[in-house]
Amino acid sequence: MVITAANPHSLEAFLELPETKPASEFINGQIIQKVMPQGEHSRLQVKLCTNINQVVETPKIAYAFSELRCTFGGVSIVPDISVFRWERIPRKSSGRVANRFEIHPDWVIEILSPDQRQNKVIANLLHCVDNGTELGWLLDTEDENILLVLPERRIQILEGSDSVPVLSGIDLNLTVSQIFDWLNF
Repeated sequence: MVITAANPHSLEAFLELPETKPASEFINGQIIQKVMPQGEHSRLQVKLCTNINQVVETPKIAYAFSELRCTFGGVSIVPDISVFRWERIPRKSSGRVANRFEIHPDWVIEILSPDQRQNKVIANLLHCVDNGTELGWLLDTEDENILLVLPERRIQILEGSDSVPVLSGIDLNLTVSQIFDWLNF
């Protein structure tokens, strides 16, 4: 849903607005509210964050954040999962994690919701890799495939027993089938 205003918003003005539920994003001068996640989306989001963080948190390699606002390159987006390498996680002077992330994630994962426009999500992933993100995933629960967005705007679709690449330095081996099998109880 696009939220229109009498005057075009700047990124700075958008960031002063109260948060919405579901979150709104600022892209190309427009405020766009994300689609409310449903069951499959929620399940995959939790399982991916959990599996990634089990491998990367203790050795301080990276951390996967769920629904984290990331502001960079003139936009403010809220990817389903944003993975940051440990040394790039913004911190307060006390060492605690910062509330504002004004840098690109290293790895972005989006899960397509039934009412979500695929091209809008792909455009967000392309914006991410254009601004330094190393890897983007788009999970399509209906087709049970994962679209990869790689630097230099390379796109690849993985299915079934295909291994899904993760950030370098992360020892996590997953196939497309394993990820979508998490939807079965």
